[in-house]
Amino acid sequence: RKQATEYSTSSSDEEFESKPSLTHKAKRVLRKRRKLEKETKQLIKQEELKRLHKAQAVQRQLEELEERQRALEIFGVKLERELRGEADSGTKDENQMLHEWFELVMEKNKLMRYESELLIIAQELELEDHQSRLEQKLREKMAIDGKSK
Repeated sequence: RKQATEYSTSSSDEEFESKPSLTHKAKRVLRKRRKLEKETKQLIKQEELKRLHKAQAVQRQLEELEERQRALEIFGVKLERELRGEADSGTKDENQMLHEWFELVMEKNKLMRYESELLIIAQELELEDHQSRLEQKLREKMAIDGKSK
């Protein structure tokens, strides 16, 4: 009888202790979840910074490219005038001027291709940023309790 009483007391003690351990487990799970959310936010922030730096680099390259194109355009106009005989060509012969003209056209085409590549990269960065924002909104919606949904 004494053992039965001790057994029933100990089992009720275990039940009583198990409830606080559940809350302890819940707190632990909540802490892990918050830590995971914090780490996720940090990763998202790092990705945003990487995209921002890449976007800034692309923007700088586009500006440099625009300057080079302007310089080529000015040189091209001067060369065209010389080829037409509207300006003094000095000691250059026509073959040399045509050679320079074709090199100029090739350089301009190369710059235009590079510009389109940079614009594609910029558009890709915008899409990645948009995707990241949508994923963040989805995470926020998924974090809402079931009753509130």
